[in-house]
Amino acid sequence: MAAVDRHVGQEGKRLAPPKHAAALAASDTVDIAYITSYLWVPTAGDLKVITEGGETTLIAGIPAGTLIPLAITRLMSTGTTVALRTTTIGLD
Repeated sequence: MAAVDRHVGQEGKRLAPPKHAAALAASDTVDIAYITSYLWVPTAGDLKVITEGGETTLIAGIPAGTLIPLAITRLMSTGTTVALRTTTIGLD
């Protein structure tokens, strides 16, 4: 199932403070439930993601406690080294 964008037709809303937060489970085959506005990464490491635009990218060397403004549809398992992958938080 494709990730749902709760901000369709609401340009600029992604800059507003998030109203939702959920732990993300890493998967190479399954999209997350909702497109994120931000990712909070509690532990240091790398994240491999698929962006809302469809690009697969590796974000390497992320320090612990980083907030990344990024709309993603999938958090990849392969290539993600952040400890306890399911503690990466998607904010929307």
